[in-house]
Amino acid sequence: MNPNTVVTWVDARERLPKPGMPVAAAITGRYPAEPGTTPPGEEFWLVMPMVFTDRHFADDGTEHRDCFFDSDGVVRLPYGMDSEETVTHWAALPTLPGGTTHHVLGEDVRPALRNAWGAGSVV
Repeated sequence: MNPNTVVTWVDARERLPKPGMPVAAAITGRYPAEPGTTPPGEEFWLVMPMVFTDRHFADDGTEHRDCFFDSDGVVRLPYGMDSEETVTHWAALPTLPGGTTHHVLGEDVRPALRNAWGAGSVV
């Protein structure tokens, strides 16, 4: 098994993922300023796992179109749209080690782990 993968980044200004697709998202923004200081916080660009959707309702009921959201429900829009943090690029997530899928559930988890670690491993 080859544990390496190749990542192909897509410019979010040019193309968006299919709705429901989990992705690695490159996000840019600025950290909040420290309390009591006037300069803005430090600028950042980082990668996070997110899901893309064409329609998402936030916890407060706000409807968002063509957006990315993370496991905490934070919504980020593609770069160039009105958002404090935006997604500049995205990439399809790799499959799980030793498999061809992105997720395994329930009773299939332990056999999938054994397969990925080799037949001699105990889970």
